[in-house]
Amino acid sequence: PFAELIERARSTRVAQLGADQLAPQASGIVFAVRSIQAEYLAPARLGDQLEVVSQGRSSTPARWILHQEVQRRGQVLFSAEVTIVALTETGKPTRLPAELRRNSNA
Repeated sequence: PFAELIERARSTRVAQLGADQLAPQASGIVFAVRSIQAEYLAPARLGDQLEVVSQGRSSTPARWILHQEVQRRGQVLFSAEVTIVALTETGKPTRLPAELRRNSNA
């Protein structure tokens, strides 16, 4: 379940940064997770109020590294470094959209 939570939070974060996720798809660009380095630190329990904290770490024209944590009342339960890339429809790397590159470390 932690992976699903951080996936939803990444989509929200991209939207907050001003990048329309549907516009790149219309032009043949898709976002893909290149890698995830994750640590499961503590279990969540049914009924827990969980919060996902996402912060950009670094970026290049074609890659965005994001640090994400799932927390319960400030306690980190799950931590991940996620590398996002942009690909063409044929699977070749391409540049991230300008809006995302400009704001990715925010």
